[in-house]
Amino acid sequence: MGNKNLFKPGQSGNPKGRPKDKTPVFQLRKAITDAMPDILEQLVEQAKAGDVAAAKVLIDRVCSPLKPQAMPINLPINGTLADQGAEIIRATMAGQIPPDIGSQLISTLAAQSKIIEIDELTKRVEALERKE
Repeated sequence: MGNKNLFKPGQSGNPKGRPKDKTPVFQLRKAITDAMPDILEQLVEQAKAGDVAAAKVLIDRVCSPLKPQAMPINLPINGTLADQGAEIIRATMAGQIPPDIGSQLISTLAAQSKIIEIDELTKRVEALERKE
């Protein structure tokens, strides 16, 4: 049978670890990195020749995408949450605010209603516990 315990607990059988430069991922990344100057040069030439896809690849990598700008919204904040929700829906339907913003506002009101509900339930439970 021989020695059953070839390795001591906590001691690696391969102290140097796996060679980092032999993995397929490393080799693929190295090949791409080595070819990158030629790839970029060809992409630039294709973009100059009118290849829209090549131009898009270059622009997407060089220019940050534009982030949507939040527009100010003036809506009355009086009344109940239901009143406010109705006003948001009315403004959305009238085209005063974009549908995605209207949807976000309604979702925010729904979340606010849950917060209020939990707050009221907590207060009721606390009041009942004080009576006992």
